[in-house]
Amino acid sequence: MGYQFTRAEVGYLAGAAGQAALAEVGALPLSASSLVRDLEVARRTHGDRTGMLVETVRLRRRATAKLDPAIPWLLTDDALQQATPAPVARHRAQRLAGRSVHDVTCSVGAELVALARECPVVIGSDIDAVRLDMAAANLAAEQAVRLVRADALVPVTADPVVIADPARRAGGRRTHDPAALQPPLPDLLAAYHGRDLVVKCAPGLDFDTAGPDGSPWAGEVEVVSLDGSVREACLWSPGLAAPRVRRRATVLAADGTSWTLTDADPDGIEERAPGRWIVDPDGAVVRAGLVRHYAAKHGLWQLDPRIAYLTGDTVPPGVRGFEILERMDFREKPLRAALHRRDCGPLEILARGVPVDPDVLRAKLKPRGSVPHTVVVTRIGTTATAFVCATPPVQVRGVPA
Repeated sequence: MGYQFTRAEVGYLAGAAGQAALAEVGALPLSASSLVRDLEVARRTHGDRTGMLVETVRLRRRATAKLDPAIPWLLTDDALQQATPAPVARHRAQRLAGRSVHDVTCSVGAELVALARECPVVIGSDIDAVRLDMAAANLAAEQAVRLVRADALVPVTADPVVIADPARRAGGRRTHDPAALQPPLPDLLAAYHGRDLVVKCAPGLDFDTAGPDGSPWAGEVEVVSLDGSVREACLWSPGLAAPRVRRRATVLAADGTSWTLTDADPDGIEERAPGRWIVDPDGAVVRAGLVRHYAAKHGLWQLDPRIAYLTGDTVPPGVRGFEILERMDFREKPLRAALHRRDCGPLEILARGVPVDPDVLRAKLKPRGSVPHTVVVTRIGTTATAFVCATPPVQVRGVPA
């Protein structure tokens, strides 16, 4: 659950005395080995306020990898976990540039920071008064942002684009059920029927049941990854969707580079035998169902029409390609012999379309050599197939592509 802040504590932390106290506590290591000693030091000066000060400092340190480091954030643990990473929020704000927007689940204001830099009118609301007070402190430099305490399911504006980020945990576990989100997706759609709406969801959401009454989503589904990790699926209502686009994959990198692919792009590819390389597309491409579109764009083809692994004679720039050294039917004994013959040491195992646990298989293969290899196990037709590949250097997959 994390530390439970009160409104009085947030008021103190946002003031000059609180900021000075945070600076003092921020000078302490607060590491696992020094925490007990550091807490004693902090309590001698700050007494009962030590808990909220230490929690805020530790949350700020965690937030530097996710949020704008120039802002002295006030946060809760839950708010930080759900906060949209700054590059993802910036991308969404740029899609909404020039529009008036209302974030109805604004929490501590992480999304509002990006929106305020692109949109002429920005409103944030939340039912949690503590988080709203934190948002006010975090947005102190953004005079154009208006904050209101309101239930996300009770509209308090009529015209702006509505943004919602329902909590994705139920009973302490992450959920992909639209009705189990907080607030529930069906209730959000009913509350803002006819409005331009953007809803952030977990990438595992079933898009085919995300619409009203369990129907497919009628607008655009955008799956977004950042530095190779899929972060979210964003639902754009029909009025905000690009023409003829129902699915989009957006691949972002922390250095500001990005590319996007949609189902309006060509998807015609050949059926051919495996080429020189195997390519595992970025997760956003796979989750958005745009593997064939990605293949067509880069002159690749599929190992099997039902499997997301691609193959070709070249590798798109910035993508990890696995050079095929040997192909065989997947059986443990011949595969182990092939790896030992190649002096295989560090072993990466990728599996798709077959019931293989990479950790279990690695233990059975017993690689003891010195040369790194990658084994790709997949299904081609009805045959489980293993490809022994050279392990490529680690890269940020898919940027640029």
